[in-house]
Amino acid sequence: MSAKPPQGYDDSDDDDGDETPAGALPFLDDEGDDIAPEQVLLLVPRFAAQLRAVRWFSAVGQKIDGPLRQLSSRYLDALGFPDCTLAPIGDWREAEEAAESTGVDLSAFDAEEQLRMALESDALALCGEEALSVAFAHIQSVAVEAAREGATNAARMWGVSGDEVISAAVGAAVQAAHEAGLLLLSGRAEEDHPFALKFALFERGRWPIGVTGMSFNLF
Repeated sequence: MSAKPPQGYDDSDDDDGDETPAGALPFLDDEGDDIAPEQVLLLVPRFAAQLRAVRWFSAVGQKIDGPLRQLSSRYLDALGFPDCTLAPIGDWREAEEAAESTGVDLSAFDAEEQLRMALESDALALCGEEALSVAFAHIQSVAVEAAREGATNAARMWGVSGDEVISAAVGAAVQAAHEAGLLLLSGRAEEDHPFALKFALFERGRWPIGVTGMSFNLF
């Protein structure tokens, strides 16, 4: 695997090329209590289009600038790990090692799992099991295709060949899309929710691998 950025990469003026506000999911404007399931389900095609437009993994390994650090801090604060230190991952080999690490913080995993379960309960109550199943099948299909294309192209630019690390990257992206979809389909218009902020990191072409000890691994 290559330990260097793609040829021609210059990190001297790296702003990730994305001015989209963090957590900019297609939330409903109506934040009231009486949200109709039909309103929520209308977000699915908009979200699917957003998934196709994400430049998946296009900025991995690049310089981490101020706005990206701030976004990472917002995510960690929202998740409940404000004392974690951002740990930049430099190449795909390091990313693979970090993704396979046995030192992944289970408390961070548990925090996300509790959030997921709460949103899933709300989404089921709002949309119903059948509609939710159809919606997530569509979201997953789009996310898998878009993320795999992005990961494969990014790995090729780095001269990386290896299905395992690409599959790990795609799996993480699909999980983030599922979590963001839950946030939408539960009718929870919270742009500072950890799942919205995590998805925003992917939108910037990065791979937030996760918390290990007191470090947040970001490729």
